[in-house]
Amino acid sequence: MKITWIGHSCFKIEEDGYSLILDPYEDGSVPGLSDMRETANEVHCSHDHFDHNAVQTVTIEPKEKSPFKITKMMTYHDDEKGAKRGMNFIHVIETDREKIVHLGDLGCEPEPEQMEAIAGCDVLMIPVGGYYTIDARQAALLTMQLEPRFTIPMHYRSAENHYGFDVLGTVYDFAAYFTNVWIKSESFMDTTDPTPAKVVVLQAQNQASEMDIPDRSIFR
Repeated sequence: MKITWIGHSCFKIEEDGYSLILDPYEDGSVPGLSDMRETANEVHCSHDHFDHNAVQTVTIEPKEKSPFKITKMMTYHDDEKGAKRGMNFIHVIETDREKIVHLGDLGCEPEPEQMEAIAGCDVLMIPVGGYYTIDARQAALLTMQLEPRFTIPMHYRSAENHYGFDVLGTVYDFAAYFTNVWIKSESFMDTTDPTPAKVVVLQAQNQASEMDIPDRSIFR
């Protein structure tokens, strides 16, 4: 399985020649990110906000057989049961070998039965920037409760590369809670590593500015 962070909360997941896009953003909607132009077999959105639901930016190529089983779980975009920002859907993406969980713009703690369903997943994609979602501390505590094999932070601001909304916190606010953090290129494939609770900080594929980071360096 190949997981690529396009930017913001958008990912491309590929398995056996089949691909899906999660949470595509509208052109110009996320500061510092270039416009989305992707091709995939499916596209899924956690909610209807413009920076997560731009299905028109993805060219769909139909293909008969999908290797993915996808389950959606309804949560909230805020801590007031949707009163401020509405609903949010968690996507659980499974193959015969792996379980990937994309939390979307989660603004609350999942229900106990939802926690049970996603605990111990292989890869957890979690918003960490706060303001519109859970913040860095809440995201860290949730990660520690769920004990995924790998965690990929999303929906934050990059001070170095100038992308993301100004009101969001940085990935460092989240990474400070962990002692095993990797910086990688925009794609991640090594889900066979047995060590639990690694945080994998990916480079946004669509960042408008250039950056030079090593493909696999441990910095904490």
